[in-house]
Amino acid sequence: MSKKLPDIQNTRDTRGVAIDQVGIRDLSYPIQVLNREGNPISTVATIAMSVHLPHHFKGTHMSRFLEVLSRHEGEITMRTLPAILHELEEKLHAESARIEVSFPYFIEKAAPVSGARAKVACQVTFLGETRGDKKDFALRVETPVKTLCPCSKEISDYGAHNQRGHVTIEVRTRRTKEGWDMVWIEDLVEVAEKSASAPIYALLKRSDERFVTMQAYDNPVFVEDLVRNVAVRLKKDKRITSFEIGTINQESIHAHNAFARVIWKRPGS
Repeated sequence: MSKKLPDIQNTRDTRGVAIDQVGIRDLSYPIQVLNREGNPISTVATIAMSVHLPHHFKGTHMSRFLEVLSRHEGEITMRTLPAILHELEEKLHAESARIEVSFPYFIEKAAPVSGARAKVACQVTFLGETRGDKKDFALRVETPVKTLCPCSKEISDYGAHNQRGHVTIEVRTRRTKEGWDMVWIEDLVEVAEKSASAPIYALLKRSDERFVTMQAYDNPVFVEDLVRNVAVRLKKDKRITSFEIGTINQESIHAHNAFARVIWKRPGS
């Protein structure tokens, strides 16, 4: 007969300090997400999971985070996060739970002239948190873009300095009976690219490089223009109740980068 092992985590703590978040982080884990066409896409995520720990418990059971995650590895999306968080609360007897799932997401793009196809990566994060009846879910997407300086174009006899930029968009959407309105990763990538001077491609032939260079020259944007362009487009999307936008230009002729940020919440939401 095996000896019953003591449950140290479940013993009482007398210091009277509740812990807001305790759990695991920096976990690499294979997952599947859905693209806009509803097809599963395999990737590897870096995951953080945590719960609130009442003051009278000595510790939480770290293994249970993995047990919950393993039951949902077939799909981790904005529509499955509520179930994962609910299980964390139940299994760990917690009044709140939080999960952050970050992963590279590859989108196949065709070059504008030759049609040559290759995949470009963007960085995606799913954020979910529950606290009693309150639930919060957000989608964050970081998209690489190309920007060209309007000032440089205006003051130069020829040419203009340009650089790679990044647009980070974090959105929250309307509640529905089924959960939340779905905004797809591809939706936010397209918003970022249309707001910049030109998109970034993985594979360009000479004819494509000529096209992209001239496209950027015809559409110069400061970092301020970029963040405002994104904001205007997102405000028109009725699914979105709030957003945070961060833009960065990795300057090509300066020893610093330029950035801008906009935070917005839809009135009445």
